[in-house]
Amino acid sequence: MTAVGIDAVEIWTGNLKLDLPGTFAPEKGEDPEKYTKGLGLNASSFPDSYEDIVTMGANAAHRLMERKGLEPDDIGRIDVATESAFDNSKPVSTYVAGCLEQVYESDFHHANKGERKFACIAGTQSLDDAYNWIRAGRNRGRSALVIATDTALYARGDDGEATQGAGAVAMLISEDPNLVELSAEQGYGSADETDFLKPNQQFPSVDGKRSVQVYLARMREALEDYESVAGEVHPDDLVFAPFHTPFPGMVRKAALLAYRHITRNTEFEDELAEEIGRQPRPEAFDSDEEYRDALREYMDLLKDTEQYAEWYDTTIDPTLTIAREVGNWYTGSVHVARASALKHALEQDREMTGEQLLVGSYGSGAQAEIHSETVREGWAEEIEALNVDEQLAERYEMSWDDYEEIHDAHNHEMDVDVEEFTTPSEEFVFDGWGRMGERKYRYVE
Repeated sequence: MTAVGIDAVEIWTGNLKLDLPGTFAPEKGEDPEKYTKGLGLNASSFPDSYEDIVTMGANAAHRLMERKGLEPDDIGRIDVATESAFDNSKPVSTYVAGCLEQVYESDFHHANKGERKFACIAGTQSLDDAYNWIRAGRNRGRSALVIATDTALYARGDDGEATQGAGAVAMLISEDPNLVELSAEQGYGSADETDFLKPNQQFPSVDGKRSVQVYLARMREALEDYESVAGEVHPDDLVFAPFHTPFPGMVRKAALLAYRHITRNTEFEDELAEEIGRQPRPEAFDSDEEYRDALREYMDLLKDTEQYAEWYDTTIDPTLTIAREVGNWYTGSVHVARASALKHALEQDREMTGEQLLVGSYGSGAQAEIHSETVREGWAEEIEALNVDEQLAERYEMSWDDYEEIHDAHNHEMDVDVEEFTTPSEEFVFDGWGRMGERKYRYVE
């Protein structure tokens, strides 16, 4: 069976930067370590006044197509995943295609275009759609372009304000991919939850504590479901585990739960038993409450063990490097985590061909998906082509006054005119409004 997966990836980060310990924390009168150690964030990326989800997505896609030498005829579908859409009818993918058609001689008139919405998991769902489209033989030899693009902004003063971010990830889904092959096996955990939502409003309503609980519960269900079709996951089976990363602090919680699960009934649990005892089993307790109390106690001990710390440092921490500097990208965050892990491997001169990633995606509302990916032979060349370090270094660092202005500029409920902080070059930009209230775009040389 021909492999199907991600052939190439490109990242486009917002052109502005907010320093969390240096700028945000002092204005809030808080300890900078609340952000750097608690949330695990150093900075957030923001869109300039001429940027939005269309420009970031189109810029990432354009760079990918140029690097791969692609023309519109090579693309059979364009799927955009976002929870920052500004139209309830016209999909963002049509805007992105319109941008790209400004710089190519041909068009995307014969490409299927759509928009996926399920909070942050929509990017992975779009990958699934593209995978199934190719597997069904409906692609006619063409590839799919999947774009995850968001402005993850919160209301001023909201608990989630420090986790904000903005950017896009473009992925080319093809047969015989260069980067990673997607597994046919998937696991899901899904339930009707109200942990995070945006009911016809710009900024989300969030129950932070509940959201963490739902995230962990759905991830556990998804992992159990994945194992029911793919077999039990062993710690030695995977080199990295990219998770959905609203902020690295939440991944620390998910990683601990995952490690407890995949070490049960293994030699790893046997080794740990000498130090902290064996994992509690529900049948050993008279009530669910007693079992949960014992489990919490075990988890508290587990996170302080050298064995777990070593696994976390090698398997999880490398997935968080980029996220620490950009914040939450909603639909793009797990795909940033994958790129971060492979970038780390390249920098460490580590051979990854044939190695396994266990990818955990999540979207509030709520659903989690677990699948595995096999790293392909061309991975190093693809990751080496990323220029994310240069993008991060070139961002304009905002003052607090700058931040207040740009936050207002991206608040759909406010009509403000904010001068751009950076000068666009070789990128798509927002160019005002059309006769029906549509957003217009142009390419700046």
